[in-house]
Amino acid sequence: MRIDAHQHFWRYNAAEYGWIGESMEVLRRNFLPQDLEPELAKEGFDGCIAVQARQTLEETNWLLELAEGSPFITGVVGWVDLRSTELRSQLQAIAKHSKLIGIRHIVQGEPDDRFLLQADFLRGVALLSEFDLAYDILIYEKHLPVAVEFVQRFSRQRFVLDHLAKPLIREGKIHPWAEGIRQLAASPNVYCKVSGMVTEADWRSWTPEQFKPYLDVAWDCFGADRLMIGSDWPVCTVAASYSHVIEVVERYLRSRPTEERGKVFGGNAQEFYKLKIPTR
Repeated sequence: MRIDAHQHFWRYNAAEYGWIGESMEVLRRNFLPQDLEPELAKEGFDGCIAVQARQTLEETNWLLELAEGSPFITGVVGWVDLRSTELRSQLQAIAKHSKLIGIRHIVQGEPDDRFLLQADFLRGVALLSEFDLAYDILIYEKHLPVAVEFVQRFSRQRFVLDHLAKPLIREGKIHPWAEGIRQLAASPNVYCKVSGMVTEADWRSWTPEQFKPYLDVAWDCFGADRLMIGSDWPVCTVAASYSHVIEVVERYLRSRPTEERGKVFGGNAQEFYKLKIPTR
């Protein structure tokens, strides 16, 4: 199975998607399953994982409804308030959906750089294993030292790093990002999504060669068994088409054995998220 491990859906309105500025005009419209399905088919993907973009239970339930009506959406990484005193009951309600596979919080947007280590947030994350849910880590490079300490507190929790922690590709900087990635990868329960790279590069002039140093670090640290491809569609379209995003990783892995490419392009996502893929 080829799985796109990271993409988004939304019904656009300016109030709820204030982060979509004028430079992202292309994103100011609806993006729904019928828009993504032909892109997946063109690149030979069997399915995808829908990831939250708003921090509301309403959106999580909406994504789950979309997944129920679209078999190619193999799972949903939703949002729930992990700091809430009512977290258990909220998880019980949404975990009834078989396609809920993980939870994400937009930590990169929090004013506290040590947000991951806040006591109430840690208590919430500790509850996820009870519901067999993974956790997607969305951070910037500057948060990597805190993320290392964070994952070390939960040796049995499944974690995946989104967008390689957004290295400074546009500036051509690889340190101290590389050291932080190496430290994070030392925890064997942490995977990494090869996603979001084109939006961290110069949107108009990036080249595939610019991504190689960052992909080399990711490959060296996580290897074939803990990396998974993610398009970050439709956000990626500010800088590249769906096909071009996928091509960057295809090109990088071209010389690798078929088995290793298969893991990155679906096998690892299926195993990590425990996807329930229907038999044909």
